[in-house]
Formats: sequence, C-alpha cells, structure tokens
Amino acid sequence: MKQNVVTVIMAGGAGTRLWPLTENRAKPAVPIAGKFRLIDIPISNSLNSGYRKIFVLTQFNSASLNQHITRSYFFAPYSEGYVQILAAQQTLETKDWYQGTADSVRKNMRHLLDDQTNQYYLILAGDHLYSMDYREQLQFHIEKKADVSVGVLPVSRNKTSGFGILKLNTQSRITDFIEKPKTDEELTPYLAPATWIRKSGFDPDVTPYIGSMGIYIFNRQVLEDVLSECSHEDFGKGVIPFCIKTRKVYGYIFDGYWEDIGTIGSFYHAMMDLVSPVPKFNFYEARRPIYTHPRYLPGAKITGCHVCRSVINEGAILEEASVEDSMIGIRSRIRQGSRIMRSVLMGADYFETEEEIRENTRVGLPPIGLGPHCVIEKAIIDKNARLGEGVQILDRNRDREVSESHYVIRDGIVIIPKNAVLPAGTIIG
Repeated sequence: MKQNVVTVIMAGGAGTRLWPLTENRAKPAVPIAGKFRLIDIPISNSLNSGYRKIFVLTQFNSASLNQHITRSYFFAPYSEGYVQILAAQQTLETKDWYQGTADSVRKNMRHLLDDQTNQYYLILAGDHLYSMDYREQLQFHIEKKADVSVGVLPVSRNKTSGFGILKLNTQSRITDFIEKPKTDEELTPYLAPATWIRKSGFDPDVTPYIGSMGIYIFNRQVLEDVLSECSHEDFGKGVIPFCIKTRKVYGYIFDGYWEDIGTIGSFYHAMMDLVSPVPKFNFYEARRPIYTHPRYLPGAKITGCHVCRSVINEGAILEEASVEDSMIGIRSRIRQGSRIMRSVLMGADYFETEEEIRENTRVGLPPIGLGPHCVIEKAIIDKNARLGEGVQILDRNRDREVSESHYVIRDGIVIIPKNAVLPAGTIIG
C-alpha cells in the first residue's frame, strides 16, 4: 500500500488574503511556529503516513518555497522516496500557467502517471494546519471500493462560506456538494441529520454541516479518466461535483484539529493557539514529528527576562525584556526594556555581525529585530524587520483596513512586512 500511493501537494496559489506575508513568497512558504513553513505540514503528514513519493506543484512567488523544499527533503540515493517540485512550465501541449488545482494536475499527468506501479493519488493543499494519518483514509477508500474519497469534517455555520459543503448518506457516500455557499437558502438542504452528527462524536448544535478538507484520494484510472472527460480547472468547484454525478465518491470523517491558514486572522489565531498551555495542534508529538530545514542554530539566550505562555525558538536573543502570549521565531533579537504581548515575531534569516550593526547604525539603520524599549501588542513582525528604539505598536484603532509602506492592518492585526524598517519613536495605534 505504501509503494502504491503518490502524494500531490497543491502549492501554486497566490495567497492574496494572506498579503503582505505573501508579498514575496508563496503561501505554503509562510513561516509558522517560529521555525517551520506551512508546506512542512502536508509533507510531514505524508512521510509519517509512510508515503514517500511526493510531488509539489508550485507556481506563484515560488523561489523561497523551492529553495526550502530542496534544502529540507532529500533521501538516500538508493531509496524509493523523493519530494519533487513540478513548477508551472510551457510545453508543446500548453503555454498557459496553472489555471487551478485540477488544471495543475492535468498539466502534469505525464509525470504523475509515469510509474505504472502507482495506484492511488493523494491530493493535498499546501496551506492547512493539521496532523493526519492518511493511511486511515486510504483504508476507508479501499473498504468502500470508492473511485474517489474526500476528507471531511463537521463545520459550524459561521465557517461554511470557506468550505465546500456536502451531503453524506448513511453509507458515507457523497450525494451532493456546493462550493462555499453564501446564503441560508443555499445551506438549508445541506444541514446534516443531528443523529448522524452525534453518532460521529460531534455536537449538532455547534457543527451542523459537513465540509470538505480539500484532501482527496483518487484511483489511478479514475483520476486519468476524469481529468480527460471534464475541463474543470479546480477540484472543489468542478471536478468533485462532476465525480459525484459520475463516480462513487465517499466522505472520510476526520475528527482531529484542522485549520485553513487562508487569512491573516486565521494565521494569527492559529499561532496564538500554539503558545497556549495545551494547543490544539501538537508540535511535540514524538511519533509524528514535523520536519523542516535543519539549521544547526544555538539555543535561545534569555537574560533577565519575564516570559509567560510563549514559545522561544533557537537562535533568539532576549535581553531584559517581557514576553507574554507570543511566538518568537529563529534568530529573533529583542533588546532591553521591550515588551511583546500577543504577537508573532518571525525572526531573521541571518545573524548580523557587530561590524554590520555598527555600520548600519552609522547610516541611521536600526539593527535587525526590536530595539530597546519597544512595545508590541497584537502584531505580526515578518522576517528581517528592523524596529528602532521606542517603537510602539499598540492595540488601538484596529477597526479599519490600512496599507502603508511599512505596516498593514488586516483583521484587527498589525503586520510589519519582511525587511521593513520602522524608525525610532514610530507609533502605530
């Protein structure tokens, strides 16, 4: 079973709702938890499930994503495992960019079908946060004799507009599907039976609908036939509804934590959950580690600080600072007298030398990180940002969208873009 499965990860979207974190990188390359990238989640889940034939389909702002993958995932020369990037390209058959998730797979079928021993195709998104053993869904897929199976989970009313919502019969076969419904009239026919929800271990008053997780398993021939029979460009909007009418499509119910990191708000709240005493997603599970690029950094250095409910990653240096409910990324530098509350600091790509700091200071450029006596509240500070002495980002006046050259406000959160410079004394809020 392990050798017959190919994992295909969709990683080509522009991620406009995560801007400015996606200004210079693909959404799956966005840093999470201080040291990882979003793409590490589906790759690690696949490896932990024993599936080591992995293709990553990239397109938009893909340089840092491609670099991260090639540096992080390599296998012994004689092993059967690989993580291979399939970037959008012009060929004799097509000169277009990927037009959607299904279109990207269709354009790469000659690569994906090259090995005749591959019988199942596990198709994943590159921007979701969850831990899952895909072998369980494959076992379900085989037992049901399914042509296609979809990972599904119960969702609340206020989240339905971000999901494909579906109907399941008593045998877990999907009988109908609607992509991201907006009105109550659209949703009413998709209300799941309360007895069925309770039987699945959920509360029908909290999660009365069934949503697609964007996790699909296709039989080899079915994938090949469906993508040649229809011209739909996306799996969720077109291919899955098409398959429901023409093939046996089943819904595999997932009962764990799953989050679509699609907006600044969802990203921020997911990171804040990770610093809670018992987070919903567990990076500390020894049996299912999350893999990433090995950096060989020294441990964090913390001198005379107050730290509460926070995660401090390696290479960080904190001097006489206060950190509460915050995620502090690799190589972060927080200088004396600064206070950080409910914030995400992504850290830095490199350490500045003392000579570089002196030269930058001479020309009026603050060092990377936070200068002395900064106050940071409910903010996301992207990598390599330079905040001068006394910068204040205060939790005030967040009920509007703002887009300035050196900061952005979205979903009530201030974001300082990568490589941004905030001069000493800057006040936001």
